[in-house]
Amino acid sequence: MNRIGIIGGTGLVSIDLKTDHEQRLAQHGLIVIRTDEVNAETKFGNVPIKCITLQKDGIDKELIFLQRHHNDGSANKPPHMINHKANIKALENSGCDVIVSVCSIGTLVEDFPPGKVGLAGQYIDFTGVATSFNDTFAIFTSVTEPFSDKLNKQLEASLRESQGFTLEEKMYYTYWLAQGPHFETRAEVDAIGKLGGEMVGMTMAREVKLANELSIPYSAICISSNWAAGREPGDPSAELSHNLVSSQANERLDPVIYSIIELLNS
Repeated sequence: MNRIGIIGGTGLVSIDLKTDHEQRLAQHGLIVIRTDEVNAETKFGNVPIKCITLQKDGIDKELIFLQRHHNDGSANKPPHMINHKANIKALENSGCDVIVSVCSIGTLVEDFPPGKVGLAGQYIDFTGVATSFNDTFAIFTSVTEPFSDKLNKQLEASLRESQGFTLEEKMYYTYWLAQGPHFETRAEVDAIGKLGGEMVGMTMAREVKLANELSIPYSAICISSNWAAGREPGDPSAELSHNLVSSQANERLDPVIYSIIELLNS
C-alpha cells in the first residue's frame, strides 16, 4: 500500500516521522522527503491534515495524518462534537488505500491491562446516534465484520512482535462506544461488561461505520491506557482524568509507531 491514512486522537496527538523516527525509518530503507500541512476541503467541512511523503527504492509512499479532535488547528474538540463525516471524507479525497485509527481506551478485562496495545475485533454502539453519509437515500451497509481482516492481520503481526507476545496472546477485543464527553459510571461499566464490551471509548465506532460506507479498509489500534470506571484494582472508586489518560496513552506509542512503519514498508 502506498497511501495510508492515520487517525490520531487521545492515543496519538501528533506524528513527526522525520524528527522522531528517522533512524527507525532508515532501517527499512524509508526516507522522508517532504512534509506538508494542508487544510482539506470537504462538503462537510474543512479538515487540517499532515501529508508525509516518503521514498523506498525510488517509490513514493504517503502517510496522511488527521487529528480527529481538530478544532481550528488545536486538538481539543470534544468527542460528541467531532465532525466524523468531514474527517473520513478528507481521507477518501486524499486517496488513502487504508485507514488506521489509533485509540485510547478504558479496559474492562484482565487480559487487556493498561500498557497493552491490541486491536478492535468488533464494536457495540447502543448510543442511538446515527452516523452515516446516507441521510437522503436508504442504503444499508453490512458491518458484520466491520474491520479489515487483511489489515488487521498485518497490524497483529507487528503488534505481537513489538510487544514480545506469543501466538497465544489475545489481541482482539470488542469496543463499546460511549457517548461522551463524560466518563462512565461504575454501574454503566458493569452493564457494558455483561453485554459483551471489553473496552470502552467515545469515537472510533462512528469512524469505522463511515469507512465501511466508502469501502475503505479500516482497522483500529487500541491502546489500553486505563482501567474503566470501577475496575481499578484495589480502588473501585478511583476518579478518571482525561489529561492522565492522554499522557498514559502517549507513553505507550512504541508498538503503534512500529506497526505504522511496518505498513509503510509493506
